[in-house]
Amino acid sequence: MHNDTSPREETGGGDGARKVLTFSLGGEVYGVDILRVMEIRGWSPVTRLPQSPESLLGVLNLRGVIVPIVDLRIRFGLAAAEFNALTVTIVLSLEIGGARKEYGIVVDSVRDVVDLAPGSIRAAPEVGGVRGNEFIEAIATHEEQMLILLNAESLAAPESSPNLAAEQAA
Repeated sequence: MHNDTSPREETGGGDGARKVLTFSLGGEVYGVDILRVMEIRGWSPVTRLPQSPESLLGVLNLRGVIVPIVDLRIRFGLAAAEFNALTVTIVLSLEIGGARKEYGIVVDSVRDVVDLAPGSIRAAPEVGGVRGNEFIEAIATHEEQMLILLNAESLAAPESSPNLAAEQAA
């Protein structure tokens, strides 16, 4: 799997700005490249799959495509929260194993689409032994607030196998 830890130069315009969808999760603000976002939808129940990782809530049928739905709070080791009217599922279109796949992430709320100037994006700090660090692509500053930019493809890969947690524990 390709693990790109440097900020990518995907642009939303000719000025080098990077468009990012921002969302809240456990009191922090995260972002994913807008080019990865397929749709944003309100929370709806999913079909649970047996023997799946705890963070995999289940699957949704979106216009004939079966989409795995992951609770990012659980995936990042945060306390679970009750789903409410602000809870949304962001459906991402990702390149996994050379093929396009849809993947849904449940977040507390969507905030905004922001333009990030190249100078506002810094490489993620290397912090050994911190769970979830593999998901962080970069850290950005926007309007005096720090944004944690996520590598969308890495969100899908680590727990794609139901037995992965058992394999890592062994």
